[in-house]
Amino acid sequence: MQNKLNSYCKKLQANAYKITPQRQLILKALLDHADEHLCAEELHLIVKKEDPEIGLATVYRTLELLAGLGILNKLDFGNGCARYELAEQQSHNHHHLICVNCGRVIEFNDDLLESLETWIEKKTEFRIVDHQLIFYGYCKECRHNQ
Repeated sequence: MQNKLNSYCKKLQANAYKITPQRQLILKALLDHADEHLCAEELHLIVKKEDPEIGLATVYRTLELLAGLGILNKLDFGNGCARYELAEQQSHNHHHLICVNCGRVIEFNDDLLESLETWIEKKTEFRIVDHQLIFYGYCKECRHNQ
């Protein structure tokens, strides 16, 4: 984890951004919760435990900065709440399953659309560089609780 934190800090410095304690704390929290898709409010609750003075606006600004630098992917699942994941940990070959009951986000790591992309590119001469696929339904826990 320390190596990744150092590489993110180097990327910030290479783009003339300071390595503030708040930015380091946010990056550490993102690394500690790398398997989650946190929104700004959830991340704020996490980092507030370490630094009670950190503001939600600081978290929002830092997330936007990190997304702008390509450190994070900003995800929109259509509910008006942006969620974030570390960019280099994710590949083109993953999709998301969203529970419409509890809001849980689950990653699905098989890309079943490669042949469709190839067909579309041949048919339309359109070069596809990425795609996003989201399935909405009920997670295992919510299904069992119904």
